[in-house]
Amino acid sequence: MSKQIEAQLREKLSKVNSRISAACARVGRSPDEIKLVAVTKYTPLELVQEFIEIEQASLGENRPQQLIQRSQELSETVRWHLIGQLQRNKVRAVLPFVELIHSIDSLKLLAHVDRVAGEQNLKPKILLQVNISGEESKSGFTPKEVHQAWDEISSFQNVEFSGLMTMAPASDSEALIRDSFRGLRKLRDQLNEQTEAFQLTELSMGMSSDFEIAIEEGATIIRLGSVLFTGRESLQ
Repeated sequence: MSKQIEAQLREKLSKVNSRISAACARVGRSPDEIKLVAVTKYTPLELVQEFIEIEQASLGENRPQQLIQRSQELSETVRWHLIGQLQRNKVRAVLPFVELIHSIDSLKLLAHVDRVAGEQNLKPKILLQVNISGEESKSGFTPKEVHQAWDEISSFQNVEFSGLMTMAPASDSEALIRDSFRGLRKLRDQLNEQTEAFQLTELSMGMSSDFEIAIEEGATIIRLGSVLFTGRESLQ
C-alpha cells in the first residue's frame, strides 16, 4: 500500500472522528459512546488490511460468506459485524465468526439463530432490525410487531439481545430521517421499561450520509463505508 493511500485513509478517518466529536458535542454526549463499524463490502482486501493497521475498528460485512472469508484472511483481532441480510441456511457457518449480528429481521430467523447457537454452544450478540420508516423496500420488524411479539422474542435463551437497528428512509428530508432515528430510540426505551431480565443498550443507526443526525438522536453504533473508503462522500 502506497504512503499516499495510507495518508488519505488517515485523513478520512481523522475527519470522520472530528465529525463524530462535533455531533456529540451538540447534544452533550461523549465520542466514547459511539462505536464506528467500518463497512468493507466493496473495499479491496489490501485496503481493508491497511485500515486495520491504522485503526483497530470493528468491521462490517453485508454478505455472510465474505465475512467468513475475510475473517480467515485478516487479523484475528478484528471484531466482525454482520450488517446485511442473514439467510437461515448461512446461520450455522457464520455464528462462530461474528461478534454482533445487526439484521435479525423476523421471528423465524431469530428462532433459527437461537436453536443453532444452542447446538454450537454459542451465545451470539444480536440486534433486532426494525423497519421504522415502513418502506416496502426495507425488511425488518415493524414497531407494532416488536411490541406484540416481545414476550416471545425476549424468551429466547441462546442469544444476547444487545439492541435495535434501523436504516433511515430513502429521503433528502432531514426531518424524516431524524424522526426515524428518534423512533428507534423511543422503541428501545419502551422495551427496556417492560423488561427486567436484560436491557437493550445498542442503537445501530446512521450511515455515511446521515451518521451525524443518528448520533444526535442516540446512536451508539454507526455503519460507515463510502465516507471512509471512497471519494464519493464529502468530508468537509
